[in-house]
Amino acid sequence: MSPVGGFPQLKAAVEAGADAVFFGVNPLQGDGRADGTGAGFHARAKVGFEAEALPDIMRDLHGRGVQAFVTFNVLVFDRELRDAERQLIHLAESGVDALIVQDLGVAKLAREICPDLPIHGSTQMSITSAEGAELARRFGASRVVLGRELSLQDIGRIARATDVELETFVHGALCVSYSGQCFSSEAWGGRSANRGQCAQACRLPYEMIVDGEYRDLGDARYLLSPGDLYALHQVPELVRIGVDCLKIEGRYKDAEFVALTTAAYRKAVDEAWAGLPLSITPQEEQDLEQVYSRGLGPHFMSGTNHQAVVRGRAPRHRGVRVGTVQGFTERGVLVDLEKPVKPGDGLVFDPANWRKPQGREEGGFVYQVNGAEGGGQKPQGQAQLFELRFGRGAVDPSRIRPGDPVWRTQDPTLNARVKPLLDATDPLYTRPLAAHFVGHVGQAPALTLTDEQGRSVTVTGDAPLSGARNRALDDTTLTEQLGKLGGTGFHLAALTTDLQGSSFLPVSALNALRRAAVEQLMELRQQTPERRTQPVLSERVEASRGRGVENHDPRSTFHTPALHVLVRTPEQLDAALAGRADSITLDYLELYGLKPSVERVKAAGIPVRVASPRILKPTEQNLQKFLLSLDADILVRSGGLLEGLQADVNSSDPAHRAPRTASLTGDFSLNAANVLTARALLDMGLTRLTPTHDLNAQQITELAGLVGPERLEVIAYQHLPVFHTEHCVFCRFLSEGTDYTNCGHPCESHRVALRDEKGVSHPVMADVGCRNTVFEGRPQVAGTHLQDWLGAGLRDFRLEFVHETPEQVREVIQLHRAFLNGEISGVQLEARLAQVTDQGVTEGSLFVPDGFDVLPPLPML
Repeated sequence: MSPVGGFPQLKAAVEAGADAVFFGVNPLQGDGRADGTGAGFHARAKVGFEAEALPDIMRDLHGRGVQAFVTFNVLVFDRELRDAERQLIHLAESGVDALIVQDLGVAKLAREICPDLPIHGSTQMSITSAEGAELARRFGASRVVLGRELSLQDIGRIARATDVELETFVHGALCVSYSGQCFSSEAWGGRSANRGQCAQACRLPYEMIVDGEYRDLGDARYLLSPGDLYALHQVPELVRIGVDCLKIEGRYKDAEFVALTTAAYRKAVDEAWAGLPLSITPQEEQDLEQVYSRGLGPHFMSGTNHQAVVRGRAPRHRGVRVGTVQGFTERGVLVDLEKPVKPGDGLVFDPANWRKPQGREEGGFVYQVNGAEGGGQKPQGQAQLFELRFGRGAVDPSRIRPGDPVWRTQDPTLNARVKPLLDATDPLYTRPLAAHFVGHVGQAPALTLTDEQGRSVTVTGDAPLSGARNRALDDTTLTEQLGKLGGTGFHLAALTTDLQGSSFLPVSALNALRRAAVEQLMELRQQTPERRTQPVLSERVEASRGRGVENHDPRSTFHTPALHVLVRTPEQLDAALAGRADSITLDYLELYGLKPSVERVKAAGIPVRVASPRILKPTEQNLQKFLLSLDADILVRSGGLLEGLQADVNSSDPAHRAPRTASLTGDFSLNAANVLTARALLDMGLTRLTPTHDLNAQQITELAGLVGPERLEVIAYQHLPVFHTEHCVFCRFLSEGTDYTNCGHPCESHRVALRDEKGVSHPVMADVGCRNTVFEGRPQVAGTHLQDWLGAGLRDFRLEFVHETPEQVREVIQLHRAFLNGEISGVQLEARLAQVTDQGVTEGSLFVPDGFDVLPPLPML
């Protein structure tokens, strides 16, 4: 499956042999998202086809035997549900082959609107286990796109444990954060990655602060910028495992990228399916690196190696490394070349982080190569010294130093190699046809064509066959004439015949029969599938502003306001106990410390919860049993865990049925952004639910009115978890190990933060699975919104701590208690909190943009 951002990429994918393409569709006229972008409901807001053009696109693709999966992979807000419903109906009626959906509630909505339209769970669902796949199935998905952090072994385990179709990424950019679990854009710019507005904060430079001191990491400055995925050599194993679809990432990439990557993986899949060895040439591999690469590798798919995923030198396209700078001449740069360089090549000199502030990189187009016969050619595998000359003023030698790597970012000859795929007027990649010809003397001839999907048409000639005077119809003649399928998108793969008597048919008549059959088959292939669609959102509406505020009686509260405190160290626990939190949640790195801490909280007479990891892989499922064994309530952060807990309670096998006494609270990471998702998750046994961080304070108020304020637990103080990564910065930069088995566990002995270009230090913590969370350095506080939340009936407020001292924990609890007791205002609370913390505070994702109070009607569901 190939990525498509426009018509050039669409053509490139089809001609290179894609079985399917995926793309976004812009909103129908008059519809759009409530964030003001005017974008459709897809995660690449800058690219996508117009909704009105979709039916024609689908007919063309189906004629060529290519499926089209439309990305509907953003979280949808309540205000947008009506527009989303109209868009879903249009997509279904236009004949799309599947929807790729992130939002669980929207997946369920799409299934109800059109039961015949397949739903694929997006990688933004953070699916890393068979239980996660089953959760997606519960909401209507027949296929899931697995997380890119899984190994081949993990994928195999999932494939053996579920019959949900599996799709995996095999090529393209990697997000450092688990997809669907990144809130950096939301926190630092009000641009939600879960809404298609990623600001790529992972590609920015950071400094590492270890135990309060700056740590010099040499050439590594881009500490969260991973290389690109390249799993061509893993294709045979993926085919053996039984993965249903291999996915290339890159809807922002150009047609050259789409053509080259699609052609390479097309060949690899065909060879693996046929049991043949991979035959890709060194030149083809180099072309894949040349067209776009931040450094290619299989990364997590081949197993965990934290030294390989993030190199840290640069965040952008590098292409092919061709050599190393050795010195300078009067007119050029001396480079030890490892690969040939020729006039016209575009080169860049990689300075890494030696120059501060980071300026532009030096580079340009080579106009002369001196130093070896053959214009820069060299013995294979042996570096040689060459002088490279550039146009006058193109390269400033003072900004280059010996030792800098040299990269070829552009190769003019690459265009010549990819040009046939881009400029073809006739179809290049063709689909197989099986032909059956019936020719009986005295009867009209009949030709049946059957395509690769089993669809058949039969065309009968106008007149009976006469006896042959000279050359009679035979298999050779029929194969020759029926195989003339140029320009049709087909090739003749098989011919069977039923010939009786020595018959004759003019070539012109046989060709006419072939053309008529092909034309009818194309019409059949291009037919839009008949689907029954129906709107299902309630016609009842209610203005959302004031709902739950104007009509709410403050005297009819469900309980007095409660402060639920989440701590991450035993020292913070001491402070929470002293502050008499209404409940305490334990989110420890080490599982071994949980049991005694649970007992301490119980002994104090305070309700206790334990926090689950956000990600659970196939080998980590025993953690569910451990959490249940603690006899504490659970803060559920993983969709797979939530599904697994359903299995415990509802198992049909009494031997495996376990009555659950723990109360479950769903956390922000379940990404409940609307009433549909919230209610569906609550129906899975959750007592309360924390909305996704993609909602601002006003949207949280609105959601409380739709699901009931007593069902929500909102976070009033926290360090927003901006990145959640499989990549471990502790292992990568504080050890020489590759994973937890040999890294020495620096996460247990060092406190680490990443300092951005504005000087803010963002703490990093590891969880029990060695996954890292990078937290916003400034606490996000809800002080100015708390009164509105109280007015809406919200009573459960959480305070989350990261690196705060026990004294800071006590003071933050006391200040919030003072607000709830009416002793200070929300504004005073925020001001006092800013004095308590080290780097000030932020409103972060709670910020409500100007004009946001002007609301369209909401569906009453």
